[in-house]
Amino acid sequence: MCRVVEGALSAVGTQSSNRQEHTNIMFSYRNLLSRSPLFLLLVAAVLLGGVCSVADNSGAEQIHLSFTDDVTTIQVTYSTFQPVKASARYGRDQPDTLVEGVSTPFAQDDNGTHLQYINRVSLTGLSPGERHVYQVLGPAGWSEVFWFRPMQQGSDWSPRLAVYGDLGMVNGVALPFIVNDTYDEMYDAVLHVGDFGYDMYDQEGEVGDTFMRQIQPVAAHLPYMTCPGNHEQYANFSNYKNRFSMPGGTESMYYSFDMGPVHFISISTEFYYFTGYGTDQAFSQYNWLVSDLEAATEPSARAARPWIVLYGHRPMYCTNRDEDDCTKVHDRVRVGAPDLEPPIPGLEDLLMQYGVDLAVWGHEHSYERMWPLYNYRIYNGTDDNPYRNPGAPVHIVTGSAGCQENLSPFSIKMPWTAFRSLEYGYSRFTFHNATHMSIEQVETTQEGATAVIDEVTVVRESHEPYELLQKTERGYL
Repeated sequence: MCRVVEGALSAVGTQSSNRQEHTNIMFSYRNLLSRSPLFLLLVAAVLLGGVCSVADNSGAEQIHLSFTDDVTTIQVTYSTFQPVKASARYGRDQPDTLVEGVSTPFAQDDNGTHLQYINRVSLTGLSPGERHVYQVLGPAGWSEVFWFRPMQQGSDWSPRLAVYGDLGMVNGVALPFIVNDTYDEMYDAVLHVGDFGYDMYDQEGEVGDTFMRQIQPVAAHLPYMTCPGNHEQYANFSNYKNRFSMPGGTESMYYSFDMGPVHFISISTEFYYFTGYGTDQAFSQYNWLVSDLEAATEPSARAARPWIVLYGHRPMYCTNRDEDDCTKVHDRVRVGAPDLEPPIPGLEDLLMQYGVDLAVWGHEHSYERMWPLYNYRIYNGTDDNPYRNPGAPVHIVTGSAGCQENLSPFSIKMPWTAFRSLEYGYSRFTFHNATHMSIEQVETTQEGATAVIDEVTVVRESHEPYELLQKTERGYL
């Protein structure tokens, strides 16, 4: 049991005196009363900071990692509530190399409410794929020592990722299990496809602090790669932009990175909805995305990294009954926003044009796997294996990690839905090689364990634009 929460939530280890936070935690317990005692114990350990956790008195907290454009460099981001010289020590066996970074003040508003300091330090000259250790400097000294592994070099290896969206500070059901997987070194990175904390700006930013502390047992060891969701929109996504440090120089709103045989692309679907902040950023993202896809599909680039995976928060397709965006055929992310002036173009045609293999979403608090799909038409590969050389992208919705908004019930199952689940859980992706990748959906069971409830292997022997492929007995080639 200690192992599940080892080092978890050190900053939340003492129960908060904040009345609202206490209320939120009790609300979480009420939501989980139907679960088994072991399950409740796991979640309580994460919510309150388990008795096995060791408190860190350095004053450095909310520690998390992210990839950069260099496999020998990892970005570490952390918060302090007093000014400090942003610093880290790191090395293979001992944290014996000192490096300094940049500290930036961040407040909830122009009045300086809830002022903290976001510290960013680059750990450079790393040995790809090898275990390293590090610690960061807080106002009261050095933090505890954390371990991590930089990305392996090249494209001839098999990345493993935990993938989910919609994880809240309250009712974060999947988090204890993801922590346990992290300490088993099951993953090389995490994709969190939007919606953090619910909401990070709430309680003058205290919710954001608590949430970032909660994910530290994962994010301090694994690159925690993100995209913005609708719950991050406050003050033009200021909490999201300040708290995360994604590559690309676009305030973490959209970017791409390479990992093994995969080119990952993160986008903001929220540009299509929160247009009160202007529409220029939507056009900037669209133009950037076209350029990024052009570069990723150059013959030499696609030969090295044949898989292209796009992830964003709001899905293009779903069968939930909330009458939200993806339940409508004129979903803005899919077909664009013709009602705006000038109209913002949609993204689905780009997925087809450039042969994007996989589109991953959150937003709906459920799990749903689609058949290969374009414009509501199914493009299954072969009769006995629809995912063998499919003729369109595969869409996955994985938003059931857990939050106080609970799960999103389904409506009628549509022909283009292959599998769906209304249970709490998270996804696992493994890219085995240039032609095979597998998806697993993990349900968090009431017995305090996990069970794989969905598993499929996607095979693409020809990573080409779909319009260039022809239907054969072996699928679209």
